[in-house]
Amino acid sequence: MQTVLKQLFQRDLLKLKTEISAYQHEQNIWIIDGNIANSAGNLCLHLVGNLNTFIGAELGHSGYIRNREEEFSKKDVPRSELLQMIDGAISIIEKTLDALPAHKLEEEYPKVVFESKMSTAYFLTHLAMHLAYHLGQINYHRRLLDK
Repeated sequence: MQTVLKQLFQRDLLKLKTEISAYQHEQNIWIIDGNIANSAGNLCLHLVGNLNTFIGAELGHSGYIRNREEEFSKKDVPRSELLQMIDGAISIIEKTLDALPAHKLEEEYPKVVFESKMSTAYFLTHLAMHLAYHLGQINYHRRLLDK
């Protein structure tokens, strides 16, 4: 399971790098319009913050401190910085999952995130799906703006 999760996180974070890199005009990364409430840049910051918190800090004891509000309010972070942040998330996830004993996956996740407790495997699967969901939004956002 750890190997599969690590592969999925790496695959989708590399795809996130591809999406952010593919914007023809860097300023489009930060556009919101109509019913689109979050820019690709803010979704990228959110994904990096989310993974650094729930995998890096909670499971890997990385010391990362999240500022969730800033993930959605910060604007115009250079593309190069976003890409570095994604690389950092890839690195911390790989390091954390490599060091995580297999039996920990079936144990309770150390923090109650939703209304009830859950296993670490369940929550890591949720995080991978959350990443994929927002990755799809970013892809759609880019294709709409770069037509």
